[in-house]
Amino acid sequence: MTAAHTGHCLCGAVSFRVTGRLREVVGCHCSQCRRQTGLYFAATDAHDADFELSDPQGALKWYRASPQARRGFCGNCGSVLFWKKDGSSKISILAGSFDQPSGLNFGYHIYVADKGDFYEILDGLPQHPGEAP
Repeated sequence: MTAAHTGHCLCGAVSFRVTGRLREVVGCHCSQCRRQTGLYFAATDAHDADFELSDPQGALKWYRASPQARRGFCGNCGSVLFWKKDGSSKISILAGSFDQPSGLNFGYHIYVADKGDFYEILDGLPQHPGEAP
């Protein structure tokens, strides 16, 4: 049986529960992710069928970041929470939004060819210049 994972935004208006398996954490260094988070996007993902959202105040807002995807954030506190590719049966969830202990592990980095010039990636994990193969 897979353990349930829970999490929420900074103010608690948006919360979620995942009952299925989570992917390893992937660090995305593309310019959109850097601009949205200030560094890079570190996220896992879950199947939509395993994901439950609680948003009683209607605080979750979606921003169309590209023709293929949108980004979810809390309209109250500004916490970045989700990334959703159009037509996908999975949702990416920012790793930092999970309650502890999360049980998550970092797996690899993508779009490192686009990373910021003010930091280095020194964790020894695989790095891909674009999408992961």
